[in-house]
Amino acid sequence: MWQKLKRFVRFFFRKSRKIDDEPINKVSLILIIIMDLFILSNVFIGLDDIGNWYISPSNSHPCYSPWRDYRNDTSENKDYAFFTGTVHSYLYNADWTLRENYQNLEDGHLGSVSPMCYGYASSFDELQIPEFKTRVETINNKENTISTIQAENVRIREQYDSSLLEEIAGQPGELSINELRAREAKETLDENNARIQTLNGEINTLKEEILVLTPVEQFLNLLNSDDEFTNVENSFERASFWYPSIQIIFQVLFLAPLIAIATWLHIKADKDGNGQLALITWHLLVIFSIPLIVKIFQFLQVGALLSVFADIVAVLFTGLLFVLAYLYIFIIPLITFALIKLSQKLIFNTKNQASKRIQNSKCLRCARKLPPDSLYCPHCGYYQYQECHNCGNLTYKHLSYCINCGASQENNDH
Repeated sequence: MWQKLKRFVRFFFRKSRKIDDEPINKVSLILIIIMDLFILSNVFIGLDDIGNWYISPSNSHPCYSPWRDYRNDTSENKDYAFFTGTVHSYLYNADWTLRENYQNLEDGHLGSVSPMCYGYASSFDELQIPEFKTRVETINNKENTISTIQAENVRIREQYDSSLLEEIAGQPGELSINELRAREAKETLDENNARIQTLNGEINTLKEEILVLTPVEQFLNLLNSDDEFTNVENSFERASFWYPSIQIIFQVLFLAPLIAIATWLHIKADKDGNGQLALITWHLLVIFSIPLIVKIFQFLQVGALLSVFADIVAVLFTGLLFVLAYLYIFIIPLITFALIKLSQKLIFNTKNQASKRIQNSKCLRCARKLPPDSLYCPHCGYYQYQECHNCGNLTYKHLSYCINCGASQENNDH
């Protein structure tokens, strides 16, 4: 088992570092690393985007969270607070109805909002009649007035305590630092408290009038219906259970064509002896397999499958970033392949390095040290010589001239 693992590791690194059993040069290595990092980042960007393509449970059931919070609320004033609070507004466009905001959640996603939540939104939108809005506005004004009076009471109480101490000490009124004497302050406080009590009574009356409006009663009946809420809750839980599996299915569908194409190209390049293409497709195959392995482990944890250029892309594909990632994944390897082929031919290829390797007694292919007078490399098996077409003697491959007669070898490489 250990030997098999070692052989696999050696095979993996040999495939990742060599072209036709020859080590890749530094420029090609840098290009490969840059390509690997860029492609890997785009793969994960594409996976994240396509994983979020299908509408999430919270977006397909936007009514579930506020509905659940309402039913769990035990305060006496929860009905009015629910109608007029920010529970339905903090995530949405205030210029739209709740139903229109729910419809907007579907944009850019597969799937749709639950019909039960659309019914909930329609019932909520029916509340927005003039009788409801007028009373709510009046209540808000009265509550603001109460807040102003309470702030005034705080200031008066501070002066009242100080004035009372001055009177106890017998200080003349003209020397007081307070605007009101203790008796005047107490009278003002009593008047303000009576006014607050009256306003609170008026507010309670208005709230009672709101609660008996027909649309409000209908919406309250919906909120308090155990059957309706149970249906929404069960639907939300089913969506939450399946959503991770749906995400993984889409992500595997994103990876599968990439892996299939990379595998086919790699096998074809190996058969055709195209070392540069074989190297690049091998790296792509490894890169595409890494997230696939991760997704397989995620799938095993979820276990639910068995139960059933940027602006252009934004316009053409409704902002689906994974399509852009796909374009990058195909284009970048082509550019990298062209650059590596160029660098192998013009910069650090074996022919240009042959003279230096021969001087250092190194293999013309793998650049490892050769024993004296070796015809073949003991490391990669490469034959170091060729027959001179002029004198017939053996001369080193890849040299421009024969070491025996000096004849040109430009057309004799094989």
